[in-house]
Amino acid sequence: MTRSELINLIIEQCPDLESSEAEEAVQLFFDEIISGLTSGKRIELRGFGSFFIKSRAPRIARNPRTGEKVEVSSKLLPHFRAGKELNNLINS
Repeated sequence: MTRSELINLIIEQCPDLESSEAEEAVQLFFDEIISGLTSGKRIELRGFGSFFIKSRAPRIARNPRTGEKVEVSSKLLPHFRAGKELNNLINS
């Protein structure tokens, strides 16, 4: 599902909402998740899942074109873990 599909779905289910309000609500939701992750917080949506930051250790990689070894520094990466209810719905 894309962002525009989500906005259209919200508009369909809440006809009293204008499209600009639905778009603003979706943007606010994503902005708050991004803001929480960039400040190092864990975001938990009960029944859905949680977003958190994981640290990736530095490593030696290989350039696929030349085969040369390249040193890759450590990074912080966002991760998502599905909640128990979501896992149950998907696997049933």
